[in-house]
Formats: sequence, C-alpha cells, structure tokens
Amino acid sequence: MTPPRSTLSPRMIALFCERRLASVLPADITLALQGYLVGLLARREFPPYRGTQIDFEVIAAALSVEATQLRSAKAQLRPIFDAVSRSVAEAELRPRVADRDKAKKKSTSPQKERKSVSKPPKPIVEFPEPLDDTWDDPDDLSAALRLHAARHGETIHHLYRAVVRPKDGLNRSTLISWARGAKAPRSVISLDVLRRIEKRYRLPDGYFAQKTANPVRAATGFDLDDVSASERRRLARHLPDNFNSRPRHEQTEIIDWVHNVVISGSTDYRRYQAAAIRQRYAVRFAGISAPRRKSSIAKEPDESGVIDAPAQLNAEIAELLKFKTSTFAAFGLQRNGVWGEETVSQKIEHFGLWFGTFAAPVASDVRGFGADPKCLTFAMMVFPQVWDWYLQWREQRRGFYTKWETDLLSIAAALNREETGWLRQTPHIGDHLQEIEGLITRQDIDEARADWAAACDRMYRHARRRIKEIDRVARIHRDPFEPILPVLEAPSPVGEYRKITEEILHRMPDERRYPLAAAEAVRAFLLLRIGLHTGLRQKNLRELLLCKREELPTSERRLEDMKRGELRWNSRDHGWEILIPSVAFKNASSSFFGSKPFRLILPDLGGLYEKLEAYIDRHRARLIGAAADPETFFVKTARRTSTNAAYDQNTFYEAWRLVIQRYGIFNPWTGRGAIKGLLPHGPHNVRDVLATHILKQTGSYEQASYAIQDTPEMVTQHYGRFLPQDKAEIAARILNKVWEAA
Repeated sequence: MTPPRSTLSPRMIALFCERRLASVLPADITLALQGYLVGLLARREFPPYRGTQIDFEVIAAALSVEATQLRSAKAQLRPIFDAVSRSVAEAELRPRVADRDKAKKKSTSPQKERKSVSKPPKPIVEFPEPLDDTWDDPDDLSAALRLHAARHGETIHHLYRAVVRPKDGLNRSTLISWARGAKAPRSVISLDVLRRIEKRYRLPDGYFAQKTANPVRAATGFDLDDVSASERRRLARHLPDNFNSRPRHEQTEIIDWVHNVVISGSTDYRRYQAAAIRQRYAVRFAGISAPRRKSSIAKEPDESGVIDAPAQLNAEIAELLKFKTSTFAAFGLQRNGVWGEETVSQKIEHFGLWFGTFAAPVASDVRGFGADPKCLTFAMMVFPQVWDWYLQWREQRRGFYTKWETDLLSIAAALNREETGWLRQTPHIGDHLQEIEGLITRQDIDEARADWAAACDRMYRHARRRIKEIDRVARIHRDPFEPILPVLEAPSPVGEYRKITEEILHRMPDERRYPLAAAEAVRAFLLLRIGLHTGLRQKNLRELLLCKREELPTSERRLEDMKRGELRWNSRDHGWEILIPSVAFKNASSSFFGSKPFRLILPDLGGLYEKLEAYIDRHRARLIGAAADPETFFVKTARRTSTNAAYDQNTFYEAWRLVIQRYGIFNPWTGRGAIKGLLPHGPHNVRDVLATHILKQTGSYEQASYAIQDTPEMVTQHYGRFLPQDKAEIAARILNKVWEAA
C-alpha cells in the first residue's frame, strides 16, 4: 500500500509561523525558524530531538539565538516540529519523483536493458598529500574548509566520507553548511570532527576552532547527565572539547577544578562565606528606602532565620537614619558626619545582622541567643555585656577576630560618644529596654535609666578598650590581594592585567553572524580598559553617563546635582573625556580633589577608540534592545526576563567577575584564559593593580594615590602591595647605574 502524500508545504509552514509563532516570539526569530523548518523539509532532514523532546540547544545554535527564547515557546513549536518529522518520515517511504519517472520510462520502453556503468568512489586515504604547500590563510572557517579540501584534491562530500563515522549522527548537509558559512560547529561531536579534519590535513591543533565565528560560545553535548541544567550552562564554557572522551577520573578532576577555581574561587574566605551565607539570620527593617546590598539577608520574608523587625525597632532605626542623613541635625542635637546612600545601605545590613544574632534560636545552626524579637532595641547597645557576648559569638563562629569586630565597636563608640552620639542624646530609647534572661537584668535597666549619660560613657570607654585588645590579636580573613596575586607579583602589574583585554580581542566573535555576542565582548573590553585607565570605583564606573559626539555635554552643575560623571567628546583636545564632579566620589572631602572635578582624556592606544566608538554607534543599542535607555555608558544585556538595562551594585560586580572567569583565568584543560593562578574578583581590585604598579615603578605612595584619586595614607593602608624586595629592587636600579657607567 502506498503511503499517503504529505500535505505539509513551505506555504503551510509560513502560515503556521505567522499565525501561531509571531505572537510569542520576536519577528526575527520567527522568520529564522520559518527558513529553518522549510530547509529541513526540502532536505528531508529530521528536526533534532533529545529523546522525545525537541533539542532547543542545537536549534538555537543553528539560528544564533538564545535557547531560552525558543524554550519559552515550547508548546507552540511542538506541533510544527512534529509535522515536519512526519512529513520527512513519509517522504522516506515514498520513492522520489525522479526515481518514479525513471522506473515508469524503463517499464514502457521497448529498448533492451542496459547494464548501468557507475564510476567507483574515490578511495579514502588516511593522510592525503597536498597539491600545493603554499596558501593565503583565510580568517573564517568556511573559507578555510574549502581551501584545504581543494588543496588536497578533495570535495566536501569526499571529506565527509573520510572523517565522519556512522555513530556520530552527523548529516552530510551539516558539513556542507559549514563550508558555505551557513552554520558553525558547536556540539562536542562537531568539534571532534573538526579535529579529525585538522589531523587528516596535518594542520595545527585548534586551527579550525580558532576560525569559528563565535569562539566564546560554549559547546553543547557534554556528558553531564547528573548535573542540573543551570549548573551545566555554567560548567560548559570551561570544559575542554574532548571532555566526553577523557577518563572518568579526569572528568571529575576537571569539574572539581572549574567549581573551585573558576566559579567559586578557592580562597579560605570564599569557602567560609559560601558556608555562612547558607545560614540565614537577620532582622529585616520595613519602610527603608536605601538601596539593597548583596548580603546574607534572605530575599523571601518567610525564609528560615529571617524575621521582620517589630514596629518599635523599625521606628528606632528610622529615627537614627533621619539623624544621620538629614541636611541639618534636629534642634538641640549634634552629630559628627553625615551618611550617604551607600553608607546607609551598609549600616542597615549590619544592624539587621547584629539584631538577627540575638533573635536566632540557640538550637539553630547560627547558635544565636534566642531572645524574643519584641525585646530588641537599640538601647541594648549601651550595655558592655551585650557587646561582649556578640564578640565572643563572632570569634566562635569564625575562629578568630578580624577587623569586622573593630568596625562594629567603632559604631558602638560613635553612638555612645559624648555630645555627638545618637544614643547619648536620645535617653528616651532607654524606656524600650526589657529584661532578657542571661543578658540584661532588671537592675541593669534601672541603673541605665537612672543615669543614661553615665551608662553611655561606660559603654564608650569599654568599646575603646575592646578595640585596642582586638587590634592586637585580629587576623586577616579576607585578603583583598589574594585573587590577583599573580598580577601584583609581576614586574608590571598593569601590563599583566592588560593580557585579559588582549584575550578578549583574540576571541572576539564575528559581529556579522553574532552581533549580540560581539557587543558583549566589546563591553567586556571597555569595562577593563576604562577601569585600568581611570582607577574609578565601581559606583562611579556604572553610573557614568554617555554624551555622544553630536550631543551637547551635560553642565558641571547638573552633574553635581546628579552626583554622576559623564563620558563626552572633547573637541578642543580631540579625545574622549571623562568628567566627574568631586561630590560624586566616596572620598569627596579628600585633599586629592580640593573641590575640583576629576577630568581625564582617555588615550587612543591599543584600539581603545576604535572599540569605544563602535560600542557607542551600534553595540550599546544592541545590548539595550527594546528596553528603556538608562543613559549610562555601560548597560546590561536586556532580555525578555530582564528588561532593565541599568546596572546596579550587584549586577555590575557580577559582570566584571564574569569577564574574569571567561577571559582572565587561565584554564589548563582548554588552554584559554590570560593569567595563570588568577581568581574571580570584582572591579575594586583594579585599584590595587594600579597603585601597586606605580609603587613598583617609582616607589612613591603619593604618585600611586594619583592613579586612584586618593591619598598616600589610603594607599599605604589598603591598596599598595609594596614588599621589601620591591623597595630593594628600586634602590638597586639606581645604584647599579654607577657600575654600568664604569
């Protein structure tokens, strides 16, 4: 029985895409899908499936789109993909039209049967000899494949027979599409076939892989069945292409290395932080408008260990913030200094964790005090025994004291200080005190209320003594230099860090085929380059506004009001200029500024202007997409799940960290990455790189402070890693000139 003719046609596919897909997918993706499905039907090629499910990863690679976009329309795509599969299956059962006509002609022809004479296939040689040993090396994969096949007197069809095995499941049309430039290899099997071609034509390892249009994109098809989909996406980018063929113990070793070094960063502090952040304990304050910082405070109100602050405690912190942030102190009150937005956000987090410690149950992993949340009040901070319990809890939890404890005690001293302390000037807070068994007795409360000033003086003296005692035994847990030690130990730290930007350029995707990936790579390049040229803190970088060449620059007064800087074209100096008012800096009162704005002309070196202008002209708009323009220079990639293109503190840090993971850390298993021993880090470490570089070159703390808009004292305390051997080397360079002259 002849199977029925399939009714599926290209026109029906077009109608389906127009009526069913256009409403759930962007127009460009819908059009690309239509062409893809029509192509499958014309070639009689089955759509890719993984078991019974559509393999969206393979389809996304063929269309150069994100798999998540296709997966979101899974229900609408399933019917048309099944229809194409049925049509192809039916076509395989029917003889082709040309075969039917030939058979019909043969049956009706009176001529005698002739023996068909066919040319035997060309024999396959393992290593064919080239016809020409000289050639001009092309830049793209398709031209390279055609060139080397022709050099060895072979066609793509013959090459397919020579290198592809039946078990690979790779269609001949796939290899042809590579040679035409219509597709690029992405799966593990495809990349393995490329290596076989390299070996067959005796080309260097990775010759074809370097010519792929998007060398940054992760391969697909790794054997990671016991790994979740989200973790598989994080791992895939850092696994070698031959991962599946490696021994099992080596695969485990690779995954462990990627987890410990690339994803988490293998420092003692990060391991402690990863364990501590799983133990939720905090008090969440309501009605606080300050920006949220990334912390151990959970985001869900019902998450175990996190409680909402009682109304009384909320009222107290609102009073404290009003005292420390208002333009003028209230009549009759005095204060020392004002808190900005970032400081407010930090203090809210610290106070939430401090009170959360006392509210956490004794039997929990946190091992808190177990106090009733209704008893919590800022007045507790006037009792030395409360602080001593907290300090002992911190020491038991971490194993030693750190600078964190001295910072907290400094807050306690400031709140209780004579004349300017908030607690000292608000004795009515003492009326909120309640007994807490084992911590605050009725006698303690009565004595404090009877002489509030004396209680605050006692706590102030106690805090100052504890600060001195802890300073003597405190240890460094979070060494800010540890992730970038290989850079700081190099003779030229900036030159070493610059290798990351060169790695980005080396692995830049083809903009014609992967415009979004190319835009993200250019953004990564500019992140590091502008950071290295300016030494700005991440707040000033992410809030930097953009003024295009043809636009009128924002006035300095307006920038002062917004507390932001701007990148603009300076027609007088013929260069791109960064102008930031001093009030926009964290250390605005520093002697470095002297109330004058920060102004810097970026140098036209190392392709900076070329990439900068390409980013402004076209890449930045691609990243923003349909989202609203935040008017900042650096913008996020706005997707369907994230329509806000503006960076915040957390997303900017993660963007920088992702660049380091992708381009900075040398991966011994893949050979990619710029610097051996580097660990993930954020934008603040660039300031360490700049300060240390100038110290190694000049020995001057003052000149080092110029690079990071700060003072020599701050460089000495926080930024410069200037070791005795570095100092001795500078002296030796000067003294050795005497001997060289002789």
